[in-house]
Amino acid sequence: MTDAKLVIALTKGRILDEVLPLLEQAGIIPAEDLNKSRKLIFDSNIDGVKLIVLRGSDVPTYVELGSADIGIAGKDVLMEKGSDGYYEPLDLKLATCRLMTAAPVNQKTTPKRLRVASKFVNVAKNYFSEQGRQVDIIKLNGALELAPIMGLADCIVDIVDTGNTLRANGLEPREHIADVSTRVIVNKAAMKMKHDSIQSLLERLAAAVNA
Repeated sequence: MTDAKLVIALTKGRILDEVLPLLEQAGIIPAEDLNKSRKLIFDSNIDGVKLIVLRGSDVPTYVELGSADIGIAGKDVLMEKGSDGYYEPLDLKLATCRLMTAAPVNQKTTPKRLRVASKFVNVAKNYFSEQGRQVDIIKLNGALELAPIMGLADCIVDIVDTGNTLRANGLEPREHIADVSTRVIVNKAAMKMKHDSIQSLLERLAAAVNA
């Protein structure tokens, strides 16, 4: 991989913390501590392999448009974004959780036309559309649990890990939409033009996942 010249887009936060040891096992080590620097683009121990650190929702865009060759992001982000501009060849099995609906514990009946609060607008639309259910989607970027409490929505679509936050706010998980984990995506053009370098990295990462 010495002549790789690859740009790898990483998701900041929990995914970054879990992915860095895996990258190290695959032979890629940042030249400096990513969590202690204000920089957004970093050299690595391999000439020509650079790492960029982004918000998760931006990773697919950078990969799709070719500014990054490879991206590492959560499946929830990929489902919401949707794209034909990249491949999704590898599940890193990190930062696992579930994408679910949730509603108040004491909610006995649901209206024919649901009001659904979520930051995953496209995921929610597609899920309820496949079920033939009429919904009004309310886009919120945080504190989704508050929406049913304050009468803004009947239910929410959100990531569920332990479920503690839901329970603390009088909600319970209901319908399972998808299992979520950290995935590797690859720009389609880069997969052709830099096939050997990318395939080598994918094999190393797969071996690290299975180790």
